[in-house]
Amino acid sequence: MIYQFAVCDDKAEDGRLISQLCAQWGRRTGAEVELEIFPSAEAFLFRYEEKKDFDILLLDIEMTGMDGVELARTVRRDNEDVQIVFVTGYSDYIAEGYEVSALHYLMKPVNEEKFDQVLTRAVSRLARNEAFLTLELPGETVRVPLPEIRYLDVRQNYVTVHAKRDYTLKRPLAELEASLDRRFYRIGRSCIVNLTCVRRVTRAEAELAGGERLPLPRGQYEKLNRAIITQI
Repeated sequence: MIYQFAVCDDKAEDGRLISQLCAQWGRRTGAEVELEIFPSAEAFLFRYEEKKDFDILLLDIEMTGMDGVELARTVRRDNEDVQIVFVTGYSDYIAEGYEVSALHYLMKPVNEEKFDQVLTRAVSRLARNEAFLTLELPGETVRVPLPEIRYLDVRQNYVTVHAKRDYTLKRPLAELEASLDRRFYRIGRSCIVNLTCVRRVTRAEAELAGGERLPLPRGQYEKLNRAIITQI
């Protein structure tokens, strides 16, 4: 399979180094890599207007003009599947990573072994994005892509799957849970959340990127944070 990479960094030397690491990862893993380097967020977005099939974005954060976080927000408005990795000399932006579902933060200077691990996880995520949850509804069968599912909750023996639209069916939550993958986490007896959709966590609730707020049972704050760190 051919993977489309984009590297965005206003320091030419850093951009070339990241591109070399991508090529070396491809040779070691047998993956075919096609890569473009951009000197600014604005240059990337100009190209993105005509080419939206990038699989993995490796973005610097501190750049002249638009920064990497704002670039990621712009891309996320119409692309939930692309894998975003921040490659930065700064560790002050991790909270923003929740909002744009960043896969990882790699600190400069980049550790080659860690870099390889992150790219391998990115490719694994891309494969998982093809998975579906099959729902048997009255008069129809619906296949809902797992990345579209924000959360599932139970009310009076009925489960509602919250995705681009809501689907309600009478089926045990545990049965649906068995068809999900490790991006999903049960935060109580009656709710399962897609970890990639979590934007902020407090001791009282988990706030999702779409604005929903899910109450957290007692003792779930630390567990949910650990699940997010492990999953990404």
